[in-house]
Amino acid sequence: MIPHETPVLANSLWTATAAPAPRYPALDGRIETQVVIIGAGVTGLSAALHLAERGVSVVVLEAATPGWGASGRNGGQLNPGLKHDPSAVIARFGADLGGRMLRLSGGAPGLAMDLVARHAIGCDAVAPGWIQPAHDAASLRALEARARDWAAQGVELSLLSRAEVAAKIGTEVYTGGLLDPRGANLHPLNYTLGLARAAAAAGAQIFAQTPANAMETTMAGVRIKTPRGLVSAARALICTNAESGPLAPALARSLVPVRSVQVATAPLPEAVRAAILPGRQAASDSRRVMVYYKMDGAGRFVIGGRGDYSDATTAKLQANLRRVARQMFPQLGDTPFEHAWGGHVAMTADHYPHLAPLGPRVMSATGYNGRGLALGTAMGRVLADWASGVPEAGLDFPVLPLREIPFHALRKPAVRAAVVLFRLRDALGI
Repeated sequence: MIPHETPVLANSLWTATAAPAPRYPALDGRIETQVVIIGAGVTGLSAALHLAERGVSVVVLEAATPGWGASGRNGGQLNPGLKHDPSAVIARFGADLGGRMLRLSGGAPGLAMDLVARHAIGCDAVAPGWIQPAHDAASLRALEARARDWAAQGVELSLLSRAEVAAKIGTEVYTGGLLDPRGANLHPLNYTLGLARAAAAAGAQIFAQTPANAMETTMAGVRIKTPRGLVSAARALICTNAESGPLAPALARSLVPVRSVQVATAPLPEAVRAAILPGRQAASDSRRVMVYYKMDGAGRFVIGGRGDYSDATTAKLQANLRRVARQMFPQLGDTPFEHAWGGHVAMTADHYPHLAPLGPRVMSATGYNGRGLALGTAMGRVLADWASGVPEAGLDFPVLPLREIPFHALRKPAVRAAVVLFRLRDALGI
């Protein structure tokens, strides 16, 4: 069970199967460092690892334990690219910067897999590609356009027929699909814990159960106050994402935390494992309110989708995922679902991740819109570049002013209304 979490979100497959992790101490006293990082998720730990490997002194502060948030709860999919297709990215940011953003995001799964290999992170990592199946003709046309768009950037994606999708996924419900060979998937909590071990081995100091209560910028740098300590640093990186709160309230108001929930079966019999995702590709379908799923190394089927702010409704949505899974994959038969959990992902108004300054010595990276496992790894490296002195213009992602979402206090009813609308449009095919 995820400690200190509401029961409907706590019964995580990843927590139940996590490798033993070191106990990181709480900070007690004063410490000086070159860079202080707030948040020991994938972004913060990737930044810490890249900085420590460059010989930069780093302190990481985590309010709970490494991987407690979305980094250790997500669907385990390393999906390439951004929510927007290449032509839209280039139209907004230009050929040079847009091209760098596409190379960064498209190569993000490869970066994560390289870290897994270099640091011998045991996290059930496989790289068979990522499938986007189409639920109707309109979505299939959109995938065909996406394939042409990426081909113009020199990346060849494979369009799949109805029969090919059925063979690769194990269900007849889709009209076709798209296979991106850059995709990978893994055990997200073990990956995050592995990043923490690698960062610590490289010299980063990680403190758990150490919330950052206050931040003060001075002429000399940044000071972070914790319950029993104080960190002084030249620069600070805020990597709190959906858990952003009082330390940087304007940052929290630039994001909409949305619950995502998952359920997982017991290990399936060999015959069933051979019929569902036999190549172990992960999949995320084309519905606006999508489902995403994969098979883990022990043969458990894992499926996820949108949750709700209410625990009671979240439990109903988890039950709905179990029903949808059995409808899509009758091969599951009576195999029990043993785990149900969830957490928050950070959404942005423009569906781009945000790299935003919070003062001259503080940088934040947030808002991965459901793609944080790969993008967080890549953005951690970008943050390390900034903290190492790379000018903003030389970074592979734009640094833009923080933009708070208007009427942020109304986010919960707005999200619920949007989900209802998206489900209706999915049903009507518009």
